[in-house]
Amino acid sequence: MPKQRVLSGMRPTGKLHLGNMVGALDNWKRLQEEYECFFFAADWHALTTEYAHTEIIQENIRDMVIDWLSVGLSPEKSVLFIQSKIKEHAELHLLLSMITPLPWLERVPSYKEQQQELANRDLSTYGFLGYPLLQTADIIIYKAHKVPVGIDQVPHVELSREIARRFNFFYGEVFPVPEPMLTEIPKLLGIDGRKMSKSYDNAIYLSDPPGEIRRKVSLMFTDPNRIRRSDPGNPDICNVFAFHKVYSSPEIVERVNVDCRRAVLGCVEDKKHLGEILVAHLAPIHERRARYLQNPHLMEEILEAGCQKARKIAAQTMVEVRAAMKI
Repeated sequence: MPKQRVLSGMRPTGKLHLGNMVGALDNWKRLQEEYECFFFAADWHALTTEYAHTEIIQENIRDMVIDWLSVGLSPEKSVLFIQSKIKEHAELHLLLSMITPLPWLERVPSYKEQQQELANRDLSTYGFLGYPLLQTADIIIYKAHKVPVGIDQVPHVELSREIARRFNFFYGEVFPVPEPMLTEIPKLLGIDGRKMSKSYDNAIYLSDPPGEIRRKVSLMFTDPNRIRRSDPGNPDICNVFAFHKVYSSPEIVERVNVDCRRAVLGCVEDKKHLGEILVAHLAPIHERRARYLQNPHLMEEILEAGCQKARKIAAQTMVEVRAAMKI
């Protein structure tokens, strides 16, 4: 039996951080062992909010893809490509826009949520309203069976399913109906206790050198109720302990849990320990990253090969789409 196909993309926002790693990249690495995977840099999607700052997108793609390769995404196991290099995405997006009712786009929960979150930007554009439709084209042009998403992205995949069904109803069975593949994402906050984000300046980046990792960990928020070293702590509300649960061995997690509650382990000591654990965890990533930085042609060759593979499949799908629509 051929492997089922998985597709996912990421907006190029620059260098990636530990939140991106636990939220997507660790899962992508697992998926490439079991599925035929397509992962793309969603640079057209980036334009929906960064249309006034397009000069940053190319550098952001480079930084992001280097991080992909550094964490272990393999061009032998996955197709890595850039969305805008495959013009067929845009053609399918246009054709789907002809059959998609406007209220379907307006009811996507993230549409109004992001307008409120990014109130300082003018998002009253068709591109912003229609990006879930472009996302649908991204998915179904490769006839993806599964789309790995967090729970907040499920409505987008549901919209893609409805649009695929509507196309098939009008023109015949061209597209498989994609299924969301829910991924359990560990809760990993920034060093200030808020969502880890570049915009909050609270992220630990995959590319941070050891000294910077140690410095950032030393600034992390811990149990706010633990005022003195002798006070018992509560790991359940400590961000440092949340990191331990992701990156430390079960034995260390248990020891930190017990010693913190007994006030045997102080916060400063614990953060020093966590800093060393993160430095060790990121060391092989830094090693691979250095290789691609020293040989930038390697990344370019990988992306070019990936774009060729993606373009071949997308072009064949569009032959079928045009035949079905009789255009």
